[in-house]
Amino acid sequence: MTDHLTPEKRSWNMSRIKGKDTSPEILVRSMLHRAGYRFRKNVKTLPGKPDIVLPKYRTVIFVHGCFWHRHKGCKGATTPKTRTDWWQKKFERNIANDKKHTRELRKLGWHVLTIWECELKNSNRVFLKLEKILTTNHTKNTKG
Repeated sequence: MTDHLTPEKRSWNMSRIKGKDTSPEILVRSMLHRAGYRFRKNVKTLPGKPDIVLPKYRTVIFVHGCFWHRHKGCKGATTPKTRTDWWQKKFERNIANDKKHTRELRKLGWHVLTIWECELKNSNRVFLKLEKILTTNHTKNTKG
């Protein structure tokens, strides 16, 4: 199967894909902010430049797109029909980087949470998950 777009048009489309301040990230940040949580965005000094960092809770949040980060079992994790070898390598690099960053952050004492784009279809459930984790992490971090 061939691409129905010209290489120039495909390149233009791909250049429009944002790496930060995506709609899912904004939704999660909005939930946190409304609930009174304060955070930093895309902290460059931490491995993987997490989307959201809550220093008080020693917690980082990655908001992953199901397509780019290959959410297992999700219908959003499709593979394009053209250049499949290239895409497969791209996805494998993304997954390897995600695992590496999570490992490094945990070694540094951070709690790592990943929220998948498809989970945000039920934002109430995501918020309850966030509240539970942050409450637990805050309790752990204030003891001692």
